[in-house]
Amino acid sequence: MDTAVILCAGLARRMQGFPEHLPKQLIKVAGREILYRTIKLLKDRGVINFIFVVNETNRKPIEEFVKKLRINYKVVLNPDPERENGYSLYLAKDHVKDRFVLTMGDHIYSEEFIEKALEGEGLIVDDLALYTDREEATKVLCKEGRVEDIGKKLRDFNGYDTGFFILGESIFETAERLINEREKITLSEIVKSAKVRCTLVSGEFWTDVDTPQDVERAKRELLRASVKGVGDGFVSRNLNRRFSLWLSEKLVDRITPNQATWLTFLVAVFSSLIALFSPTLGGLLYQLSSMMDGIDGEIARASMRTTKFGGYLDSVLDRYADFLFLSALALWLKPPANFLLWVLLALFGTLMVSYTTERFRGAYCEDAYGVIKQLRFLLGKRDERVFLIMVFCLFGWISALFVVLAVLTNLRVALTLYLVWKEKGRE
Repeated sequence: MDTAVILCAGLARRMQGFPEHLPKQLIKVAGREILYRTIKLLKDRGVINFIFVVNETNRKPIEEFVKKLRINYKVVLNPDPERENGYSLYLAKDHVKDRFVLTMGDHIYSEEFIEKALEGEGLIVDDLALYTDREEATKVLCKEGRVEDIGKKLRDFNGYDTGFFILGESIFETAERLINEREKITLSEIVKSAKVRCTLVSGEFWTDVDTPQDVERAKRELLRASVKGVGDGFVSRNLNRRFSLWLSEKLVDRITPNQATWLTFLVAVFSSLIALFSPTLGGLLYQLSSMMDGIDGEIARASMRTTKFGGYLDSVLDRYADFLFLSALALWLKPPANFLLWVLLALFGTLMVSYTTERFRGAYCEDAYGVIKQLRFLLGKRDERVFLIMVFCLFGWISALFVVLAVLTNLRVALTLYLVWKEKGRE
C-alpha cells in the first residue's frame, strides 16, 4: 500500500481568528503544520504517492507547501466543495489503484495510531476517543465487523470515526452510484452504503482540528505525549515536568529545539556567574535551568524535529553547566587544601553519573534506563542533584554540599557499574 488520498477541500468556516490566506491544513500545531504531520508519518511507513484534493482557495498555498517536501504528489481540484467530502473522494478515483489510505487534512494522529491503523481494513474506529470532542465527533455503529450506521447524532453507537481509512478501488463504485443520485454526498454516506469493514484502534492519540480551541488542545496533548519520562528522577516527575510543559507550550511555535537547548544553557551559565557572589540566588537560578532542561526534548518530539545531534548537544552542554556551577561554588567557598579532595570528588562524580549512562548507550546501542530498570530508582540523577544543590545553597551549607555530592554521585556510579556488569557482564 503506497498511496494516500488526503482530503483538504473543506471550507474551514469555524477557524475564526486565523489568517484567511492560511489553509487550515497548514496551521502549525506544536511547531508543525497539520498536513506535514500526516505526510511525515505516512511517508516513514512506506507511502510514496500522495493525492491532495483541494479547493480553489487553498490550492496554491497547499501546492507550494508540498513542493518543498520532496514527495510524489498530485493535486486534484474540487471546484465545488459545497458538494461535501464524499465528492472530494470521488474526484481522486482516476489517481488510485488497489488499496490506499484515505485521511483528512485537518486530522492529527500519533505515530502509534498510524502504525496500528495501517494494519487495519476499512474505517479505523476508536471506542474511547480520549483526545477529541466526543460531542462533535462522528459516531459509528459497527455490527459483525462492518459499518451499520454512522453520523454525529447517533444514539446507538460503539465507536468514533477517526477520519482514517484503508480502502480499495471498489469504494469509488459506491461513490459514483450515490453521486448520480444526488448533488451532495458525504463520506459517511458512502461508508454506510458500502458497509465498509471496521477496525478498532483503541485509545491512541488522534483528533480533528475545527476551531482555534482545538488547536490549543491538540498542542497540549502533543506536548504531553512528547514526555519520555524513562530517565526522569523524582524531582522531574513531580516538579520540573510541570513547569517545562507549561513553558514548552508557550515556546513550541516560536523556537527550535536547539535554540531551547542554548537558552537553558545560558540560564545555567548565568546562575554560575551569580553563584560567585550569591550562592542562594545562584542556586535558585540553577534550579530554574534544571526545570527548563526538558523543553528542548519536548519541543523536538512534539514538533517532529528530533535529531541525534540535538540529543548530543544537550548532553554536552549539561556537563558544562554542571561543571561551571560547582566550580563557581568552589571559588566562592575558597576551601582549604585539606578539603579540596571533596570538591574534586564531587565534580568528578557529578560528571561520571551522566558519563556512565551515556557510555552504556555508546557501548550497547540501548538506553540504560530501558534495559536496567533498577537504575530508575537510584538517587542522584541530574534533576535530583540540582534540586539538592539548590536546597543546600538556600541554607548556606556549601561545604556539606560537596561532601554529600562526593558520596552520592560516586556511590551511584559504583552501583551503576555493578548493575551493568550483572546485566551485560557476559557480552
